Amino acid sequence: MAKVGIVMGSDSDLAVMGKAADVLDELGVDYEMTIISAHREPDVFFEYAKSAEAKGFKVIIAGAGMAAHLPGMCAAIFPLPVIGVPMHTTSLGGRDSLYSIVQMPSGIPVATVAINGGANAGLLAAKMLAVSDGALLERLKKYAENLKEQVEAKAEKLSKLGYKEYLNQK
Repeated sequence: MAKVGIVMGSDSDLAVMGKAADVLDELGVDYEMTIISAHREPDVFFEYAKSAEAKGFKVIIAGAGMAAHLPGMCAAIFPLPVIGVPMHTTSLGGRDSLYSIVQMPSGIPVATVAINGGANAGLLAAKMLAVSDGALLERLKKYAENLKEQVEAKAEKLSKLGYKEYLNQK
């Protein structure tokens, strides 16, 4: 049963939201991903948000651009955590999306990651679930250790090659 719902308003958001799915895959967290437009199909959206708890979702990751109502409306209906992912937009660089998601009224919180922050949304969802899942917590610790090892390997390579050669090999 999926523990995380990943929802986006358009398939143009898929590359960013796919990064959340990739992280959840790596950590062994089940999810369901879908595209729903809160504005173009509100009845479908309301049914999704109302049924999410019964489906077993513990967290929803909602990505949206421009007016970015999807995360906030999910939070208004779904009683468990919602993570908003603001999408980069051509008109305002994603600031419009960010402000729409992060400036929720009192009582309707949406945890918000950086513009195009799909990977961090996946990690945040996993960390929320790890509060009550020791095995997932251990996988998250291993994930963090792998990040540390990657940085150490890059630092060692830079030390050996110098910055010009390092850049030429990238």
